[in-house]
Amino acid sequence: MPRFFTQTISRDGGTIVGDDAKHISRVLRMKVGEKLTACDTKGNDYDCVLESVSDSEVRLKVLAVTPSESEPNVKVKLYQAIPKSDKMELIIQKSVELGVDSITPVMTRRCVAKPDEKSMAKKLERYNRIAFEAAKQSGRGKIPQVLPMLDLKDALEEMAQSSCPILFYENATAPAKEVIAKAQGDIAILIGSEGGFDEEEAALAQQSGCNVLSLGKRILRCETAPIAALAIIMFETGNMQ
Repeated sequence: MPRFFTQTISRDGGTIVGDDAKHISRVLRMKVGEKLTACDTKGNDYDCVLESVSDSEVRLKVLAVTPSESEPNVKVKLYQAIPKSDKMELIIQKSVELGVDSITPVMTRRCVAKPDEKSMAKKLERYNRIAFEAAKQSGRGKIPQVLPMLDLKDALEEMAQSSCPILFYENATAPAKEVIAKAQGDIAILIGSEGGFDEEEAALAQQSGCNVLSLGKRILRCETAPIAALAIIMFETGNMQ
């Protein structure tokens, strides 16, 4: 069944407008009486029947509302040290597919790319568009947000609010499995850029309450590490079944 995001929906009915309405009308050629699933971007799926169809607006009658089965039962917030080039776009796309709850770019000492707040703000619109498209493609029930850039200190303060803050660090030896198994509902993970973290940053993360864990004996690229970490977390929490 076709799936579309819309924020204008409730148990009383809803609408889909813009490019998605045109896609329903022109590409899918759906007619009144046919069914689709509308997602409210907050993790709820609405089984709907089409009441009217035009290129500009599709009106929906809601038949049933259920929690989205595609949403994981653990909220994973990714804090990603800013990589160079377009690697952040790949990280966002694949993280959303794997079930991330939100993504926050973080400025650390060894970041090669050092955008200022103004240039990063311009990138956020594109980053969130990538997150939207990835959520749509992968059947998510919500659209994870790419949030404004933080420095490491502020990121660690936010992570401390999580029940399970984790720094994945190339010099760590502690395995991730046991820590993840004990997590209670939400996990915050911090991943380095191309240069990783220096010893002072790793020590600061540990002092801030982070579990400093390993992703194995191989050195992973900065765009591989968050994908590997999320896959491990989703598997260990039963969200890859």
